[in-house]
Amino acid sequence: MLIEVRHVSHTYAAGTPSANPVLHDVDLRLDEHRVGVIGANGSGKSTFVRLLDALLQPTAGQILVDGHDTATEAAAVRRGTGFLFTDPDNQIIMPSVREDVGFGLRRLKLPKAELAARVEAQLDRFGLGAVADAPAHLLSGGQKQMLALAAVLVTEPSLLLMDEPTTLLDLRATALFTDLLADLGQPVVLASHHLDLVAGFDRVLCFDHGRVVADGAPGEVVAFYRDLMARPGGTAAP
Repeated sequence: MLIEVRHVSHTYAAGTPSANPVLHDVDLRLDEHRVGVIGANGSGKSTFVRLLDALLQPTAGQILVDGHDTATEAAAVRRGTGFLFTDPDNQIIMPSVREDVGFGLRRLKLPKAELAARVEAQLDRFGLGAVADAPAHLLSGGQKQMLALAAVLVTEPSLLLMDEPTTLLDLRATALFTDLLADLGQPVVLASHHLDLVAGFDRVLCFDHGRVVADGAPGEVVAFYRDLMARPGGTAAP
């Protein structure tokens, strides 16, 4: 999977008095299996990950995901990607756990037996079999995030994009999620405040005020970020 980010900038409410520039001339080529994105609140990391899934469009520049332009081929991009939000309640749609896992398969028009088999496999994989027919909204926070991940993975996406998926999880649920993440076969781009989560990744990007200020091995970039946050003002900006 190749992601090409070509001189991308993004401004919310561009052209209005309340315009808020959040990314500035980001130029990257990503082909690693695990890419972490770190940075302080407001640094642009969540915007960056959402741009990769065509949930947002660049104000300037171009993004290609597996050769598809996110601006002109958004549907093709989303067919090949799965997105995990910070709050799983934002993507749990159906009333029961089983129904929610199977919801994304409807568009694939699979035979009923194959659809059921895929759903059961994901329920077992994420430890949700015992609550398969329970109301989804009654699950714990950790179970909800597992449900959201199961519902994404059941469609077999080629790329996973995650925006701070462990922010609302307790320590035990975060540890479980970290272990599951290590076993995923798909490439992952993950934005997170939990620095331990990206420790085993292939590459980490550090954003600051909408720019990539460090890019490299996890240990080096995390050390840079810690130093950055220790500075007066906590920024790399001059």
